[in-house]
Amino acid sequence: MILTVTLNPALDLTYRLAAVRKHAGNRVPSVRQQAGGKGVNVARVLAALDQAATVTGLAGGHNGRALRADLAAAGLRDELVEVAGETRRTVAVADDQDTTVFLEPGPQVTTAEWRRFLEQYQRLLRDASAVVLSGSLPPGLPADAYRTLIELARSHGVPTVLDAEGHALLRALPAGPAVVKPNAHELAAATGTADPVRGVERLRAAGAAAVVASLGPDGLLAATPEGAWRARPPEPLPGNPTGAGDSAVAALALGLSTGAPWPERLRQAVALSAATVLAPQAGHYDSDAYHQLLDRVLVEQPDHPRPAQLEGEP
Repeated sequence: MILTVTLNPALDLTYRLAAVRKHAGNRVPSVRQQAGGKGVNVARVLAALDQAATVTGLAGGHNGRALRADLAAAGLRDELVEVAGETRRTVAVADDQDTTVFLEPGPQVTTAEWRRFLEQYQRLLRDASAVVLSGSLPPGLPADAYRTLIELARSHGVPTVLDAEGHALLRALPAGPAVVKPNAHELAAATGTADPVRGVERLRAAGAAAVVASLGPDGLLAATPEGAWRARPPEPLPGNPTGAGDSAVAALALGLSTGAPWPERLRQAVALSAATVLAPQAGHYDSDAYHQLLDRVLVEQPDHPRPAQLEGEP
């Protein structure tokens, strides 16, 4: 079982229309609602791949109940911990040209609620083959929350995939996550360099065993203990990129769980990510496109990126 942790899940609303008129009223012909958050999206993709996945995290209020009802309807195992605050919403506005997403901050989490979650998390680790730690931290949680979760997973012999940004990412690196998966913006912000080759090595120098950076239509750049790879889709695919990174994380977690070779993990991650762009909502992918892309993803092993340190380190 792969355990996905979403400490700040959301009730996702997607408004789809042909074109958004700025500074004007817009009638929305299509509205979709589903349980969301990065780890939830990862679990959906794993379930679609016929892999056992469990969703845990923190949820509360009316939005939390709606979120959990959707998890049940999707057949996803729900091990969320109840909190008093209201689960946030996200709103994605998608037209034929682009997608704009509005993100609420999430509920205030108390020390007692965090303690209850840690107890639940350690129970779930007993049956986990890998853990995915994804997304933002809600207000009230310690800045090193992900470091704590990685250390607990390591104490149970369970490897982790971390998909976070900013201080939540940097504070977690000394715990040694097995894989870190930033996008290009998150990588540059965390490492102080726009060069993704230097960026991935700086995160490795800070503690990550492997770093896989999402570079949008340019695919993935990976730096691992076994070497470096670039993996690209055969051609750019137009569509909604929301959730594409989560699909890549699902593939990386599955590869970590099964011990698949790195080129295979990256091929599956790129194919899933590209197929997700063709789907209307995060957590879903175009199955036919995925299988067609698998054999066409380009995986190359260039010279290994040069070692580097984070800015300010000796």
